[in-house]
Amino acid sequence: MAELSADLGFCTLKNPVIPASGTFGYGEEFLPFFDLDLLGALILKGIFRKPRSGNPPPRLAETPAGVLNSIGLAGPGSEKLQEIIRRLHAKTRTPIIVNVCGEDDREFEEVAEIFSAMAEVAMLELNISCPNIKKGGACPAQDAGHTSRLVRRVKKVVRKPLIVKLSPNTADIVGVARAAEGAGADAISLVNTFLGLAVDLEKRKPVFANTLAGLSGPAIKPLALKLVWEVCRQVRIPVIGMGGITSGRDVLDYILVGAAAVQIGTVNFCEPGAAVRIIGEIEAEMDKLQIKNLSEIRGKLQA
Repeated sequence: MAELSADLGFCTLKNPVIPASGTFGYGEEFLPFFDLDLLGALILKGIFRKPRSGNPPPRLAETPAGVLNSIGLAGPGSEKLQEIIRRLHAKTRTPIIVNVCGEDDREFEEVAEIFSAMAEVAMLELNISCPNIKKGGACPAQDAGHTSRLVRRVKKVVRKPLIVKLSPNTADIVGVARAAEGAGADAISLVNTFLGLAVDLEKRKPVFANTLAGLSGPAIKPLALKLVWEVCRQVRIPVIGMGGITSGRDVLDYILVGAAAVQIGTVNFCEPGAAVRIIGEIEAEMDKLQIKNLSEIRGKLQA
C-alpha cells in the first residue's frame, strides 16, 4: 500500500488532499456526503471581521472547461464562524484551516488574531489574492512589497502556522512568493483564480456587476502547474498547489513539480464526494507506478 502522508514541515497530513476555500462551505455542508476524517485537512470559506453580503447576482458563469465566479467573499463574519468551527471540530479530527480576509491590512490582522486564538483551528490561510472584491481585481498579492508588509504584520499577532495564498494575476509571482517567505510565511498556497471576462451579447454588457471575475477549473491546470513549478524551485517553505485538479493523477502532477500538498476546488461543486474519490485514485496510481511514498517524486520533474 502506498504511503500518502504529506509533510508540511510544521505538521504532517494523513494525505495531501485539502478542499479549497470557497468550494467547501464551512465544512458542515459536506457531512452528509462523506467522513471528513478522510481528508488531509479542510479550508473554510473566507471570512471577514463582520458579516458580508458579497457581490450582486449573477455570481457564476460556466465556461467550456471551468467556471467564472464573482461571489465577492460573502460570509457570516468572525463571531458566527467561531460557533461553526466549534461544532465542526466536535465532528471531525481533520485539521481545520481558516481562510483570513480583510478589506485592509488592519482587518487581516484582526481576523487572523481572532482565529489564531482558537484551539480548534490548526492553521491559517491568509487570502491576499482574491480578485472578486471591488478593486478591479487588485489585491496585495500582486505586489511583493505589500505582501511582505502584510505578512510581517500578521505574523506578529498569530500563534498558528500561516499559509499565504497567492494570485496568478501578477507579473512576478516568484518575487511575491519570496517576499512572503522572507516575511515569515510558513507555507504558500497557489494559485487563486485567473482574472477573466464574460459578456452578455444581447445586452452588450459584462455578465458580472464587477466586470471581471475569477476563472477556475480544468482549463487553468497547465497555467497553474507552471506557476507552482516556478515557485517551488525558488522558495524553501512548503508549497500547496491548486488549479484544475479533478483526479488522483492531477494531484501527482503537482507533487512532481514540487508541491507538498494540494487543494481541490471547482470539482467540489459538481461532485461533492470528489475528495474521497481523488484520494483513492492517488493510492491506486501510486501502486500502479510503484511509488511507495510521495517524497519519491516530490520536485523530481526532469526539465
